[in-house]
Amino acid sequence: MNCGINQLLQMVRMLDILSQYMSLRGFQFQRLDGSTKAELRQQAMDHFNAPGSDDFCFLLSTRAGGLGINLATADTVIIFDSDWNPQNDLQV
Repeated sequence: MNCGINQLLQMVRMLDILSQYMSLRGFQFQRLDGSTKAELRQQAMDHFNAPGSDDFCFLLSTRAGGLGINLATADTVIIFDSDWNPQNDLQV
C-alpha cells in the first residue's frame, strides 16, 4: 500500500473514531472529509456557523480537498495529524 494512502486512511479512521465518540456522548457536530459531497460541505459549514448552533465541534480532514472553508465561529482549533509536515499543510 502506498504510504500516503495509508496515512490518509489513518486520518479518516481517526475521524470515524471521534465521530462515534461524539455520538455516544450526545454531542452535536459536523464532519467534512474527502468523501463529503460538495452540497453537504456548504450545508455543514452554514449549520456550524449559524447563530445559536448546538454544534460542539467540526471534525475536518486536512485533506478534504476543498477551498474556502470558513469556520468563523470556532473559538478553538485543535490540529491532529500523526504525520504533520508544515510544507504539505501550508494551505490549511
